Amino acid sequence: MRKIKILWVDDEIDLLKPHIFFLEEKGYIVLTSTNGYDALDLIEAENPDIIFLDENMPGISGLEVLGKLKEMKSHLPVIMITKSEEEDLMNQAIGSKITDYLIKPVNPNQILLSLKKNLNKKAFISESTTINYRQEFAKISMQINDSLDSEGWKDIYKKLVYWEIELEQADNEMEEILRYQKAEANNNFAKYIQRNYIHWIQNEDKRPLISPDIFKKRVFPQLDRNEKVFFVLIDNFRLDQWRSIMPLIAEDFHFEEELYYSILPTATQYSRNAIFSGLMPNQIAKMFPELWVDEDEEDGKNLNESPLIHTLLERYRRRHTFSYTKNTDSRFAEKLSQTVAEWEQNDLNVLVVNFIDMLSHVRTESKMIRELASTEAAYRSITRSWFKHSGTLDLLRLIAKKGFKIVLTTDHGTIRVNNAVKVVGDKNTNTNLRYKVGKNLNYNPKEVFEIKKPLEAGLPVPNLSSTYIFAENNDFLAYPNNYNYYVSYFKNTFQHGGISLEEMLIPYVTLNIKN
Repeated sequence: MRKIKILWVDDEIDLLKPHIFFLEEKGYIVLTSTNGYDALDLIEAENPDIIFLDENMPGISGLEVLGKLKEMKSHLPVIMITKSEEEDLMNQAIGSKITDYLIKPVNPNQILLSLKKNLNKKAFISESTTINYRQEFAKISMQINDSLDSEGWKDIYKKLVYWEIELEQADNEMEEILRYQKAEANNNFAKYIQRNYIHWIQNEDKRPLISPDIFKKRVFPQLDRNEKVFFVLIDNFRLDQWRSIMPLIAEDFHFEEELYYSILPTATQYSRNAIFSGLMPNQIAKMFPELWVDEDEEDGKNLNESPLIHTLLERYRRRHTFSYTKNTDSRFAEKLSQTVAEWEQNDLNVLVVNFIDMLSHVRTESKMIRELASTEAAYRSITRSWFKHSGTLDLLRLIAKKGFKIVLTTDHGTIRVNNAVKVVGDKNTNTNLRYKVGKNLNYNPKEVFEIKKPLEAGLPVPNLSSTYIFAENNDFLAYPNNYNYYVSYFKNTFQHGGISLEEMLIPYVTLNIKN
């Protein structure tokens, strides 16, 4: 095993001999220098793994060495060790991206701990995370096989997402075990939805929070408290994606997070229209036929969102002023910052952001994007990068400073599919891979969730014999014609419309800016 090489820079290096002997006994190679100029030459010649750097040295100070060092080797970890406890010095050192800061006198164990923390951090995190997940694995498995209610499934999904993100850093076989556990959870969750979904739709007072309840049970109470609400809906925004941007949000906002259930199909036409109208899809089609677009029509399925919000406010006799904005530009936030003055005049502003939905579609069609987002972790990373660099966070800060309470949510999630299930339909059958609606569907009823009486599930009935079927787990619905090409093209793409934890259990987050 290669020995770690340390460079210790201190003008009183002779006084540190006991520490150096201690580290050498632990298997480290310790190089020394008494001044900054020699240290910079040694760094170039010896390529040490880590630097111990004194601040107060003759000739060139530790901070000056640090500046030159970062120009040479920006990745090299530097631990500053100094007698000074001045806050300004600490601030300068931290601002210069030091790895750690220790104040003399230091003892050997402090030095050793700092080394391990900064050189072996990934290995320690990996080992600790693996041990902790192994301990939790049995508990989660028992919960998955219990008779969970709607809140229990939320709890399970939060735990699975937590461990999925934690195990990203572990880089070992436990990620594969988690995937199997998540598949088991999705299998049992699909059975739970089959048993309970229609009952939820028919019994509003006995169901969990679902899409058409969002405004009535969450947004309206905020407006009743005379709060100005800014409602941001990011299409296809899963819980794990929210958790990936959460640290960025937490720097400026306090937040309250909850999960709610998307209706079926977990597709924009149904779930988002249900949110903005406060109605199930069949009610929209019946009460406002001019605002509902059937599956077989070529018109855009979400062109009437603003009118649907208007009907919702009218139906509840609410005289709130509102605006609706939809954006598909990845850098929309920079352009919309000029619109804030107009938004200030309203009680409610709704902003729909389609970037992640666009990303999932581009990923399907583009080999390059598919490679960039080849894993769940990579998909989260792209989401975080977009959020960080698109100006979205700056826009949220600006909106919050204008006195708005911000809601950050979505209409449905998405799942990566890899198992094809055969289904046959006529030419009028819709093209979505996670659900089908048609009058002549041929399928194995054991492989899907079928709804033969759509009205019971709050769904429109395009024809008297229309049936809806939904893919479960990570399945997708494929036609037998040209089957092999179809399967290879869509395998490992992100899709939505069916039944899974990722698609149905989605975040609803309320943000309050920190003072």
